[in-house]
Amino acid sequence: MIKDSELVLSPDGTLYHIHLTADTLADNVVLVGDPGRVEMFKPMMDAITYESYNREMHAVTGTYHGSPLTVLSTGMGCDNIDIVMSELDAAANIDLQSRQPRQEHRSLRIVRIGTCGSLQAEVGVGSLVASRYVVGLDGLLNYYAHEASQLEEGMAQAFAGHVRFPGNWAKPYCASASKELFDRVGEGMAPVITATAPGFYAPQGRHLRIAPAVADLNEQLSSFAWDGLKLVNLEMETSAIYGLSSVMGHQALTVCLVIANRPTGTFLNDYHDQMRGAITRVLDALCR
Repeated sequence: MIKDSELVLSPDGTLYHIHLTADTLADNVVLVGDPGRVEMFKPMMDAITYESYNREMHAVTGTYHGSPLTVLSTGMGCDNIDIVMSELDAAANIDLQSRQPRQEHRSLRIVRIGTCGSLQAEVGVGSLVASRYVVGLDGLLNYYAHEASQLEEGMAQAFAGHVRFPGNWAKPYCASASKELFDRVGEGMAPVITATAPGFYAPQGRHLRIAPAVADLNEQLSSFAWDGLKLVNLEMETSAIYGLSSVMGHQALTVCLVIANRPTGTFLNDYHDQMRGAITRVLDALCR
């Protein structure tokens, strides 16, 4: 039996942070960072059968064109993703009353719909990209027992040989999208390698008042390529989603709307119409 201090529940018996259980969790899960973005989904859904709010986690479960769907906000960063992914897996694969893992594994289809910055001038603001591979600069997956695939290990070695990171930074790791979800949901989108950073400013090469430790970080990242794809975008969640999904036996894909182009210095301030279009496109493919 898993101890109370390890599998933490709310007084109502739901998972402590995400406030979901097996009965209120659909197999199709969409993750968004901003709790306010969950509101975009609600008018698109046929019906809503469950809704909860807790801190930055806003969950809605219902149906989209008759298919069960859960939408959950995560907040920003891989530390939040560690919580969300662990509790989604617990809802799916642990009996919360007996505190025992279920004998039959339940695999979730998890799609993150987010925003990102482009490191390639030709991938402008308003573009929609699907992450085929991700390089994690956050170090989170290194805290879990896991085995990288031969392809992912080869990519990590190539990346380590390409960049010049200080020795006191976290060891980068690489992970892959679910091929099924990539082919199904990412069809027609630009396939890219994504880098997940552990912060928004210096970890993404931004320089405000304090100088970054590596002045040419973005140039090093943008010149990396693998398997015929360029490293195109920077964001803050995908590596943890892909890495933990692989370890836990779930499928995962990230689709991002580019709202900043770092080489050209452009930024898309009002992107709500483009985001609604991206959400509809993803849901139509995921829930068909």
